[in-house]
Amino acid sequence: MAYSRRVVVTGCGVISPLGNSVQELIGGLREGRTGIATFERIPVDALPVSFGGEARDFQENIEDFGTLEPAVKKQIRKGLKVMCREIKMGVAAAQRGLVDSGLDLAAEDHERIGVLFGSDYIATMPDEFIDPIRQCVTDGSFDFEQWAESGLPKVTPLWLLKYLPNMPACHVAIYNDLRGASNSITMREASSNLAVAEATTTIARGMADVIVAGATGCRIHPLRSVHTVLQETLAAGVSDPADACRPFDRDRQGSVLGEGAAVVILESLDHAQQRGATIIGEILGHGSSAVMDQHFVPLPEKALVNAMRQSIALAGVEPGDVGHVHAHGLGTKDADVAEASAIRTVFSGRDSDVPVVAAKGSFGNLGACSGLVELIASLHALNDGTLFPARNYQHPDDACSINVVTSDSIDAGSTVLNLSATPQGQASVILAGRFAA
Repeated sequence: MAYSRRVVVTGCGVISPLGNSVQELIGGLREGRTGIATFERIPVDALPVSFGGEARDFQENIEDFGTLEPAVKKQIRKGLKVMCREIKMGVAAAQRGLVDSGLDLAAEDHERIGVLFGSDYIATMPDEFIDPIRQCVTDGSFDFEQWAESGLPKVTPLWLLKYLPNMPACHVAIYNDLRGASNSITMREASSNLAVAEATTTIARGMADVIVAGATGCRIHPLRSVHTVLQETLAAGVSDPADACRPFDRDRQGSVLGEGAAVVILESLDHAQQRGATIIGEILGHGSSAVMDQHFVPLPEKALVNAMRQSIALAGVEPGDVGHVHAHGLGTKDADVAEASAIRTVFSGRDSDVPVVAAKGSFGNLGACSGLVELIASLHALNDGTLFPARNYQHPDDACSINVVTSDSIDAGSTVLNLSATPQGQASVILAGRFAA
């Protein structure tokens, strides 16, 4: 059953390792550029890995937030001191997306415009606690008894506001006076598609006319990077960082740390047409699933199958109608095998293999925002007519027998199935299409 009210995309904003604009993102993917290199922002000797997909053009200056109204610019500049990097990137992507949409906020009913944001859990910077901890050290040991009296008073009063995962949505809503339906989702890599799905259903139910739907993520962090090394498989032992992330390739070794943010402006079709908006694409369906066995072992393959089938069924189409799949394409041995198997299962009845793109080879795992950066890339590919190649896919793997795109001349089709998954067995999928009146 299709949505009762059509929901379209009218604006996009991106902060990524390939640049701070949609044009730089798409151009980088088409030209095979990489955003993965040796770290510049943090000391390489501070982490177990020395390279990743840094958003190097995002310097956390007010200029990085794009074109701003004077009052909003003043507010954001003032608020920078209570935003960590992830939140800053999220707000910047949102402001860029609003500009791209051409939405005249002064002429809109702000009660009908909401914000829905996804994020990872946001880790604090270690230096926030150096002085507080030092106050509680006696004879080389931390004394817990001193924390309340000596340590806690040294913590910056607004420290918590810098790292709460609901703050990207809060800041965007406050700066733009958006008073409609709002929410925050923290489901790791699944967050992007879940945010788009909830925003879409909210508009389809008539609870909002416009929603700023986004996500932000940062894996390049003194604490978060260590956690990732302990919990996941990262690419290592490569001579050139640019070749490290190799989704579905036979020689893949693991994922690569990355960071970024992305936003799509979603509107009801009637609202978008009434104001004469340029329509970038349409959200046609969504699905989500979380699967574990009786021993709590994640089963991402089954979760992806469930979510893909939900999306296709909701849109009222068949697997053969899907133009291409944008894979999660993490670049680890097991995750890629599971995802490839899920794709084969869902599309087994097609006359030809569905084309599969995987953008992480160009910028790594951007955490919660990966899925939305990838969705934006595919929406523009639908409008351009052709797909972009999967960087670093050179040697097919028999265990991943899917049709990975290796050139920029493959037909994109009219729809994309965008996949995201977490190591815990959660999957989220969006089916989007080129707009057709």
